[in-house]
Amino acid sequence: MKAYKPKNRLTTQAYIDGVLNGERVILSRAITIIESSLESDRILAKEIVQAILPASGKSIRIGITGVPGVGKSTFIETFGMHLIKQGYKVAILSIDPSSQRSKGSILGDKTRMEALGQMEDAYIRPSASGDTLGGVANKTGETMLLCEAAGYDVILIETVGVGQSETAVHGMTDFFLLLMLAGAGDELQGIKKGIMEMADMVVINKADGNNIRMSEMAKRQYQNALHIFPQSESGWTPIVSTASSTKNIGIDTVWDTILEFKKLVDKNGYFNKNRNQQQIQWMYNNINEALKHLFYNSENIDKKLTALEKDIIASKISPVKAAQYIIKAFKESF
Repeated sequence: MKAYKPKNRLTTQAYIDGVLNGERVILSRAITIIESSLESDRILAKEIVQAILPASGKSIRIGITGVPGVGKSTFIETFGMHLIKQGYKVAILSIDPSSQRSKGSILGDKTRMEALGQMEDAYIRPSASGDTLGGVANKTGETMLLCEAAGYDVILIETVGVGQSETAVHGMTDFFLLLMLAGAGDELQGIKKGIMEMADMVVINKADGNNIRMSEMAKRQYQNALHIFPQSESGWTPIVSTASSTKNIGIDTVWDTILEFKKLVDKNGYFNKNRNQQQIQWMYNNINEALKHLFYNSENIDKKLTALEKDIIASKISPVKAAQYIIKAFKESF
């Protein structure tokens, strides 16, 4: 049976040329290819990414996360506008693993960043849907490469909420920014220790009006907390600052800090070392995703799994034994 191939696809070279020429419409269509689960598109996506690879990697990649209600979208819009005024082209990508359960759309981010979305030098793209966080992260990584090849020199990768997606975003970015709030109870209980350890900078957002004093108190709390953690491999000491996205206060400090970080890691060699490690890890992530795809799309595996589920429920076989059986059946199919 011949694999389905959509009729509206351009030639491989048309996608490559369009991306390299910075054509936004072609860039969007190329990203749609990357997000597609069709086998013909998977092949096409690999060809596109391989061809544009030499033109990628020239941006600074910034991961942004924060607790619910922290004002992430407003911060990103204000920050993005600041960068564009500095002469940069900015791409905003989102990772939302929660949408895999709810099937909800995160296109709301695009509408909330209305002013930024209208800027010629800004590109906003929500995450690809997928059945695993690893799959979403891989597709976001490929989307990032396309945006870099299209001329975007600052890539902001946003996570929705605080959860397991932070590790994925940290694993594909150069600088990890954590947004927090003051006055929401015990601030240090509001976030996992592991995420704090990943942060290169903590920004207390909404530091304006009556909230200024509490924000300064929270800033001192976080500074004290960060001193507990061991020195980062990068040699960078995490910075804590305050900002107000709505008042555009402290946004320039955030960017200046990122530039200081970049200067340090360029000088001590960590920037390239980290990028190289991420590339290798990305290869293993892709191997894992490819193996899952191969396994679950193998002939008769689905039927066998359905039968095994019934046997497990009926206590005819243990989950461990069932897993061993299905893996053996998969190996024997080659």
